[in-house]
Amino acid sequence: MAASLALAAALMVGATGCTFSAEIATEKDYDPSDGVGAEVGELAIRNALLIGETGEALNLVMTVASAADVDRRLTVQWESEGERVTEAIVVAAGDRTRVGGPEDENQIVISGSGATIGGLVPVFFAYNGAAGVEVLVPVLDGSLPEYELYIP
Repeated sequence: MAASLALAAALMVGATGCTFSAEIATEKDYDPSDGVGAEVGELAIRNALLIGETGEALNLVMTVASAADVDRRLTVQWESEGERVTEAIVVAAGDRTRVGGPEDENQIVISGSGATIGGLVPVFFAYNGAAGVEVLVPVLDGSLPEYELYIP
């Protein structure tokens, strides 16, 4: 009887112990969308992606959420034909700022990056007083209906 209990316990541990030390997938941080995210100081960049018909003119679409108590001027930089290009948007304190939507006030069109549809473009985000971050932003086309309105 004791031998059969020991055998049953050993089988249970062997069968269930394989996940004892495994990472739990739902505890990992990830971007649950087509875009990517990043943190720049008190600003959170969410769902950043580039949309265009070709790699020539790409609309940067994203939401920037601010945890700051003052407005921040977020600079966006990328390489265009060997030179660094800089655009900026103002992110209101404690608010969210949408960029690139058909009705959004802020528009940033990236051109000359040499990007291809399905590729990644390095984009650098920073503001005065915070360490900047380079993000590899995915490039999508308008073949999906939800992205048609975002083509520049």
